[in-house]
Amino acid sequence: MNRDEIKTFLPHREPMLLIDDVTMDGEYALAHYHVTGEEFFLKGHFPGNPVVPGVILCEIMAQSCCILLKEELIGRTPLYSGINNVRFKHQVRPGDTIEIKGKIINRRGLLFVVQAEAKVEGQLCIRGELMFMLVDNK
Repeated sequence: MNRDEIKTFLPHREPMLLIDDVTMDGEYALAHYHVTGEEFFLKGHFPGNPVVPGVILCEIMAQSCCILLKEELIGRTPLYSGINNVRFKHQVRPGDTIEIKGKIINRRGLLFVVQAEAKVEGQLCIRGELMFMLVDNK
């Protein structure tokens, strides 16, 4: 799925659409995002030493995993309801291509828990559990 196809499911738009492509591999979503260095969040984090903020890495994983819910997303918006056991292992910098892998590990109604990780060139950068509640669009 390319960015245009992703937009049919996710409500995010530039500059907050933070995945370039995603595929499904069985129960897993596999996504990529290339950090160009021109992103708004790098302009002040940190001048002369740009590092992708941890909260943005969480958002990248979240958007990647929300594709797992694509049928459920029609007419709904995914909102964070929790972030658990997130660990940051390695910095992500301009020029890096982030590889995200995630799967649903629990569901209760419209509440989903996903397990996700992001790597750059095979090196783990972040992992954790993310929880989403799907709310009806008004």
